[in-house]
Parts: sequence; structure tokens; C-alpha cells
Amino acid sequence: MQFSSQLLENAVNEFAKLPGIGKKTALRLVLHLLKQDTSEVSHFSEVISKMRTEIKFCQRCFNVSDGDICSICSNSLRKQDMICVVENIRDVIAIESTQQYSGTYHVLNGIISPLDGVGPDQLNIESLVARVQKEKTQEIIFALNPNIQGDTTIYYIQKKLQPFNVRVTTIARGIAFGGELEYADEMTLGRSLQNRLPVESYVSNR
Repeated sequence: MQFSSQLLENAVNEFAKLPGIGKKTALRLVLHLLKQDTSEVSHFSEVISKMRTEIKFCQRCFNVSDGDICSICSNSLRKQDMICVVENIRDVIAIESTQQYSGTYHVLNGIISPLDGVGPDQLNIESLVARVQKEKTQEIIFALNPNIQGDTTIYYIQKKLQPFNVRVTTIARGIAFGGELEYADEMTLGRSLQNRLPVESYVSNR
């Protein structure tokens, strides 16, 4: 791909670094911005820059937040004694889209995967255990992707939670094994939350 402008080429190369964006798509995006008013492009760049510099992670659940505590954790209408454990922020967004869950979350920021060099110490597991102990949590719901790594993570955390009087469940497997929550349709994911199962019976059947 040949460019008559080094500035244009630089912009295309930067857009092409984004996931799922190839050079042709990057060029289309850059040319679109080139057609916009300077003020609109400036606003676009300011929003992206502000997002990167000012966004925080909730000190309680590690979800993205504009403040120290996210809007979900600070919402008095949410069930504060119910925690849905997810792998990443995309899963929070997917579950919230179902409008079937009224508790809080805990974002692990990954799952246990020895082959990828990810162990329990690299995840937000100890903070979850401390939170359960401190907050007198009534139920933990595991909403991890149905695969070997997800199951391994559930098993590990369940063992860590055994000393506490907390109900531990997992979403029903309306989602195919090997699938990802992020790509599940809202109805399937919503029903999986409503029909959650005790972790003991789930693990014993694996």
C-alpha cells in the first residue's frame, strides 16, 4: 500500500495496531476522519486521551470506573452480598446487557492457564477471598468461560472459599463447552444466570 503522505501513512499504521483492524479498514477510518471538521477530530482525540489517562479500576471489584468505586458497587439497589466472578471487563458488559443480574461483580483479570504462564498469584483471587470474608458474602456465582482453563479456575477458587459460609454456584451450561460469554446471545446468557447450579455438582460431573 503506497501513500503520498507520510502523515497519512503514520495514522493508518496506528489504527492498524487495533485488534481486528487491517490496513484497508485503517485507511478507511483515517480517510473518514480526514473529511471531518477539525473540531470533531480534536474532540475524538480528546475523548480517547481522557479515557486512557483518567479511567480507573474499581478498588472493590476491579471493573472499569470513573472513580475509586464503580457505579455498580456503589448502587444501593444492587445485591451487595452477591458476587458474580468473571474473567474480564467484557464479560461484565455481556452480563449487564442481559438485565437479569442484580448483584455485584469481581473481575479476575484472567484465568488460570499454566501453558500461558498465568498462575493464581497473577489474578485477583486473594482480593476476592478477602472480600468474601470481610463483607459476609452470601453467594458467589462463577461466570467463567466453559473451557478447561475456566473449570480449573473455578476449582481452585472454590477450594479457597471452603472455610467460609457462602453459597457457591456457577451459571448453567446453556453455553457450549469451549464457547465464550462475550459472544453468547443475551437470552442464553440470561437463562444461564437464572438457572445457575451448585459448583459441587458441576465439578463432580466434569
